[in-house]
Amino acid sequence: MKYELQAKDKNSNARAGIITTDHGCIETPIFMPVGTVGSVKAVHMHELRDDVKAQIILGNTYHLYLRPGMDIIERAGGLHKFNGWERPILTDSGGFQVFSLSENRKLEEEGAYFRSHIDGSKHLFTPENVVDIQRSIGSDIMMALDECPPGNSDYAYAKKSLALTTRWLARGWKHFNETAPKYGHSQAFFPIVQGCVYPDLRRESAKFVSDLGAEGNAIGGLAVGEPAEKMYEMIDVVNEILPEDKPRYLMGVGTPANILEAIDRGVDMMDCVMPTRNGRNGMLFTQHGIMNMRNKKWADDYSPIQEDGASYVDRAYSKAYLRHLFVSQEILALQIASIHNLAFYLWLVGEARKHIIAGDFKSWKEEMVINVTRRL
Repeated sequence: MKYELQAKDKNSNARAGIITTDHGCIETPIFMPVGTVGSVKAVHMHELRDDVKAQIILGNTYHLYLRPGMDIIERAGGLHKFNGWERPILTDSGGFQVFSLSENRKLEEEGAYFRSHIDGSKHLFTPENVVDIQRSIGSDIMMALDECPPGNSDYAYAKKSLALTTRWLARGWKHFNETAPKYGHSQAFFPIVQGCVYPDLRRESAKFVSDLGAEGNAIGGLAVGEPAEKMYEMIDVVNEILPEDKPRYLMGVGTPANILEAIDRGVDMMDCVMPTRNGRNGMLFTQHGIMNMRNKKWADDYSPIQEDGASYVDRAYSKAYLRHLFVSQEILALQIASIHNLAFYLWLVGEARKHIIAGDFKSWKEEMVINVTRRL
């Protein structure tokens, strides 16, 4: 994997670049749709390519490991061939899912013991075997196993958690460098900066991560309950240390405003289930604000979902029709809303990239943040 920094905004830390993988190039800043079990819910692969214009999608190690299992994926030739997605794929290590199980998991030096949410069976994730699992999946970018402490963790817990994550990272990095890809394409390994909301812990973690010299780096443990301003502060702290010549991936974030603020602070890659999950519940994001499509106010509004014909809208469904589909519990409603929201997110980061290159990102972003947080 290669990263080229192409432009920097004059009045912020926003950057535009390009990541080159064996499955194609990714123009940054980029938003990555979440395909947890190998699919982005309610969206066909051709819609991801042609309508959403996704350049990279995510898979999840925890879910794919449990179902369908590595034997099935290996016999298919890896996740790209299994799900038919020919562009880059990033896989989360599954750590966040394991730790969200709370009562059904136990952390040890060896790794994370957990019970499957499917059948209650017992499993163990170690820094080494999550590398092996991601080798079997064949993702272009794999993540290190880490612990994601709650956003309200006290300092003592956050410090202990970071120490464990750091030891795990050293083991995972060593194992990654001692193993090889299975399907003839290269794979990159991203370590994850942790440290909760404590600047000294974040700096300690960012320094350790930077010194590894991996092909890219991730920022984890944010948007997990802490105030948004604290999240932005931690991004600033970390990006002062993470190298400029490597892509920076902010994990699990977030709203359109969060994404713009992260880009402002030097983040290159982001993912979140929000556009699809909220879309399936009737919430649509647009460049003019947020719409709840179940509201009565849209019942006889026959104007297109996106009235000004912005480039991220490919189908001119009316607000009234989409509301009707939601109220009628038609599956098509979930599909339309998911495609719309994902296309908007990709449009948003694409516009951000254009303004970074043009040198006026900061002023554009400040106006856009106001627009995208408005309730329509």
